[in-house]
Amino acid sequence: MNDNRAKSKSTYNKTSRLQCNAANAYLESLTIMLAILVLMLAALSRLLPHVFHGMAYNFTAVGAGLLFFGSRRPRWQAVLAVAVMALMDVFLTTKVYGYAFHVSGYLVTWAWYAAVCMIGSVLLRKVTVLRVVGGVLASATSFFLLSNFMVWASASTLGSVMYPHSVAGLVSCYAAALPFYGNDLMSTGVFAAAFFGLPVLVTRLAEIMDSMQQPTV
Repeated sequence: MNDNRAKSKSTYNKTSRLQCNAANAYLESLTIMLAILVLMLAALSRLLPHVFHGMAYNFTAVGAGLLFFGSRRPRWQAVLAVAVMALMDVFLTTKVYGYAFHVSGYLVTWAWYAAVCMIGSVLLRKVTVLRVVGGVLASATSFFLLSNFMVWASASTLGSVMYPHSVAGLVSCYAAALPFYGNDLMSTGVFAAAFFGLPVLVTRLAEIMDSMQQPTV
């Protein structure tokens, strides 16, 4: 009787290990596909303001998508995320806005894409509500500060007198951009909740179902 129980338990353990390895391989492939899908959705979401004729300015999934991609893929693959977003920059600049494309005008933006991926890698390998909120704030706020500083800094180069090179001019530039910051913060929060929350929910449900199906030995 004891020998039969031992053999049965050994067979069950081996089967469980094989199932576990297969499940891990499946989850890894699923993670890769999900990360790429989210990145593509984030890039395409940049078309939303134009689809809705400007009513959704800065309401995109870019920040959340980069955070998610960075948290799920090796850090060197931030190059892939930057490349995808850079291609969208080229498309928007030349086809939607009708301007000439100059690489020098986007170097800071591309560095920001990579930085957000790094934030996701450092902060969100382990997902908690507090970490996601921190990532959302870091992403939206850094873009707000960086992009509007560049607008202010390049104002004289472009011949604009809207934002003079003074503290008052910089403050005015940031103040004018606050509605866009609000949209970006809200959209990043909504999409981050979806991107990070749904996989956690699916994983928890799968664990519950697996535990219910395991036989008692």
